[in-house]
Amino acid sequence: MSARNAEVAGSVHQFTVEARQTRLSLSPDEVIIQKNGIEFRSSTAFSPWAEMTMTLQSPRDGAKVHCTGVVISCTGNKHTGYHVSMVFTGLSKQAEARLSAMAFSQLS
Repeated sequence: MSARNAEVAGSVHQFTVEARQTRLSLSPDEVIIQKNGIEFRSSTAFSPWAEMTMTLQSPRDGAKVHCTGVVISCTGNKHTGYHVSMVFTGLSKQAEARLSAMAFSQLS
């Protein structure tokens, strides 16, 4: 299993996923943040059970949340793109609260 890094920067308005030979930049409206995971569309496939380390930044107050997760689903194909779902693992109560606030702020 290889670790991958991702960063969501609300102030920069892009979502970046980096791996050995992969770097994705996505707009915030292509990303769904939930309190226990994240979903996004990608032109690159990710292996199920791949671990990812992410930094999510709130567009409202600039607070960052560092979290680790596992890809639980990657469906689609190279022609239509992939829908990637990952679940966060080992979140602290503080990180969980920040993620809940970020998920709620997407709705407003």
